[in-house]
Amino acid sequence: MTESSSSSGLEIASLGGHSMGTRWSARIVVRAGRDLHGLHAGIQDVLDQVVAQMSTWEAASDISRYNRAPAGTTHALPAEFVHVLRAAQEIALASGGAFDPSVGPMVALWGFGAAGNGHRVPSPAEIAAIAPRVGWQRLQWQEGQRLLQPGGLELDLSGIAKGYGVDAVARWLQDAGVHSALVEVGGELFGYGRKPDGQPWRVLVESAPEEDAEADLPPRVLALDGLAVATSGDRWHRFDVDDLRYSHSFDPRSGRPVPQAAAAVTVLAGDAMRADAWATAMTVLGVEAGLALAASLDLAVRFLSRTPSGLQEHLSDAFLRQLETTP
Repeated sequence: MTESSSSSGLEIASLGGHSMGTRWSARIVVRAGRDLHGLHAGIQDVLDQVVAQMSTWEAASDISRYNRAPAGTTHALPAEFVHVLRAAQEIALASGGAFDPSVGPMVALWGFGAAGNGHRVPSPAEIAAIAPRVGWQRLQWQEGQRLLQPGGLELDLSGIAKGYGVDAVARWLQDAGVHSALVEVGGELFGYGRKPDGQPWRVLVESAPEEDAEADLPPRVLALDGLAVATSGDRWHRFDVDDLRYSHSFDPRSGRPVPQAAAAVTVLAGDAMRADAWATAMTVLGVEAGLALAASLDLAVRFLSRTPSGLQEHLSDAFLRQLETTP
């Protein structure tokens, strides 16, 4: 599907499909009449490769084979996998473990993820038994891209792989001669270049979850030209037991879902991979600790938190600067 044409002979075409259990879309600026079949197939191939390497839902993926490997074995991983995992380690260190790519066993214990068997609240003894298997410090690299399986280590890149997929698609499109695009995978976005009218890609940050539709919050518009935005929060993947809400956002340090997770946490960054991971980390950290860390690292973060008086918005200075410079 195409949108409006311009006097320059350029138009915005829209492509879409499915990957990683969600939808992907790409709005691309191309010459009017360009055949889009190759671009669509190329995007799908890029995302299929990410799934083949990093999806725990695929038994034959690189991550699944590593997770079930015997203790003491070492594994050569694809360069893209290594790139994502090393970024995950960096963010785990910077966040004090609020983001942890080894949280797989704990996610499964609570019934989430590919290995989950229905939502449940495990006992303290069960959590304590799983805890020694979780910890990003257990990752040990040998000979460059070879990763040791110390035994029982189960990687879970669901908090970063979608963002990486967005970045990978954007790079592929640039290599394919597409000089402007807005790429989305499951809500994570990256935009680069300008539209035919010379304007940047603009996105509206979610103002309020559906159940808080009455919240009186100002619209927040971001211009994405070489920037990515990702949002995390308690409206996605959650369950309720005995009037308590358990979110999919896990605090790896406690082995439990984040209590009273923010309604939404939005992060703006130079790439979608890091925006995705930091949105997860900030959700775990919460408003006070999250904003303090964002200030020290100059991260652009927006929190929407539920209070007895309704939703409250908290913005880091870096996020405010992006709003101030948005045309």
